[in-house]
Amino acid sequence: MEIRYLTPDDLDAVLDVRRRSFGPMPAADVERWRGLVAPILDEGRYLGAYDGTRLAAAARLRPFTQWWYGRPQTMAGVAGVTVNPEDRGRGVGSLIMRAIIDRAVELGDAVSALFPATTPIYRSLGFEHVGAQHAVTLPAEALRTIRPAGQVKLRRMGPDDASDVMAVLDRVHRATRASGPISGDEAAWRRRLEEPDDFLYLADDGYVIYRWSGHDMEVDSLVAGSEETAKALWSLVGSSSSVAKTVTAYVAPDDPVLWLLRERSKDQVRQTRWMFRVLAVPAAVARRGYPAGVTLDAVVEVSDPVRESNATAWRLEVSGGTGAAIRSLDVGPKLTINGFSALYAGIPTATLRLAGLMSGDTRYDEALDTAFAARPYMLDYF
Repeated sequence: MEIRYLTPDDLDAVLDVRRRSFGPMPAADVERWRGLVAPILDEGRYLGAYDGTRLAAAARLRPFTQWWYGRPQTMAGVAGVTVNPEDRGRGVGSLIMRAIIDRAVELGDAVSALFPATTPIYRSLGFEHVGAQHAVTLPAEALRTIRPAGQVKLRRMGPDDASDVMAVLDRVHRATRASGPISGDEAAWRRRLEEPDDFLYLADDGYVIYRWSGHDMEVDSLVAGSEETAKALWSLVGSSSSVAKTVTAYVAPDDPVLWLLRERSKDQVRQTRWMFRVLAVPAAVARRGYPAGVTLDAVVEVSDPVRESNATAWRLEVSGGTGAAIRSLDVGPKLTINGFSALYAGIPTATLRLAGLMSGDTRYDEALDTAFAARPYMLDYF
């Protein structure tokens, strides 16, 4: 097998592999898909595994910003992983994923995430379950009872507002110390804000993207930096309750709308799980945010069969909201790279130990839990 960067000439072959893996793509979506992947091709972010002249597998890297405890860093979003049926069971999936991991590191990313169709292959390569995209279904009438607390100026937005939306996301995710949510670049946001069937509104410190879904509503994204803006945006969505009976919204697990509702007894939530991997331990630790009042000085031993540069003992130092990972000769608790990735994302050490992802010395457990505290989520599926 030969790993190659894909070019526009390879896209028909990619579509064939995709059709055999997931079923046909509707004709109306094919050109849109070609436009979406064009910039990825130019940047060497779409890889293919070739058996001679035949494409056996493909995978791509989407460039994202991801916030961890309120601090943004670049993140490699793995998507479009496809393997021909006749090539499954030959290790081709692992081959293309190892190449994708190496390419992400070459591009400067220290962390990566994906939405898995299956768990075992990704877990074998160091990805671990850490969070979910939460879709909450609410009665539309319940949102109508949310009344704005003050005057909030809302205006319709479009592609030219992409940079303003990105600025809102950065400001809000920093202020709320968010962990897990992602954002694309300005070109990606321009494409997203061009969707003809979406309704888009922007405030000084928030925005909403929603649409009709049959006779009900779907909130694709609603982000607010103040109580007044949150109430104004949710009230706007709820104003359609004379027609819509339910609203399905993609929200954080502790989104304020769940506390703004007048009546709340049973949440109807659908979770789509995502997996996460630390690609480069020192850079990932340095780029993450941490609680400002927490200090940590702990040694952990990490094993990583895919990225040998991660497989060593690391002294983890956290102070004043920043962190560092320094190679050490000391000994400490042992973590697989899956376990370290999960710890980084806020999964408690007790869970990691019971799951077999962490073992040995327990003296740092409480301090590690405090320093890496997080409740990871995503608003967007990719």
